[in-house]
Amino acid sequence: MIRLFVGLDLPPDLCDALQRLTGGIPNARWTPPENYHITLRFIGEVDEDQCDDIHDALTEVRAPAFPLSVAGLGSFEAGSRAHTLWAGVDKEPALLHLRDKVERAVVSAGMEPERRKFQPHVTLASVKQAPLHKVQDFIAHHNLFRAPPFRVERFTLFSSELGRTGPVYTAEADYPLDLAAAAPASAAPVEAAATAEAAGPQGRGRGA
Repeated sequence: MIRLFVGLDLPPDLCDALQRLTGGIPNARWTPPENYHITLRFIGEVDEDQCDDIHDALTEVRAPAFPLSVAGLGSFEAGSRAHTLWAGVDKEPALLHLRDKVERAVVSAGMEPERRKFQPHVTLASVKQAPLHKVQDFIAHHNLFRAPPFRVERFTLFSSELGRTGPVYTAEADYPLDLAAAAPASAAPVEAAATAEAAGPQGRGRGA
């Protein structure tokens, strides 16, 4: 069995900018910069035949390349406690378009439809054991964070394996996006997320 998800890798300069935000929350478990990503579709554990079917379906996804920005901070909470600290992602229409295409491909490969609302974000830390007021202070201090936009030119099928110090993500295949096609136009101002490829794939190693 192999544990999979589909996501977007982040450029090194953005990873460096996000890493510079980290620190100052007691008991937080900070995500290493090599694990920063934006999840498009969590898949979970599948066997090799299912993995091949998913890969084949993803090779059929056609969507345009597009610019994307990471901005703002927030947290996911359960009851009165925060459990995940994240950096927000602009709800770019082209991102939602790509996510929908990926979702249809994964379902066509035999997976159950995703029931959860799509909330694009970059996980910065697990804060289950951190004092809530420290998490809130951190978000308030850094909430004006906005990184320069980067161009999304591919999406990636990742595998995830639990290591001694946390998960290890490996890029199993890349799926290029169409660099010539026009991305869907935005009809409304950009909104930060999570408020509460035409060529064949290429295998590669996980980058920072």
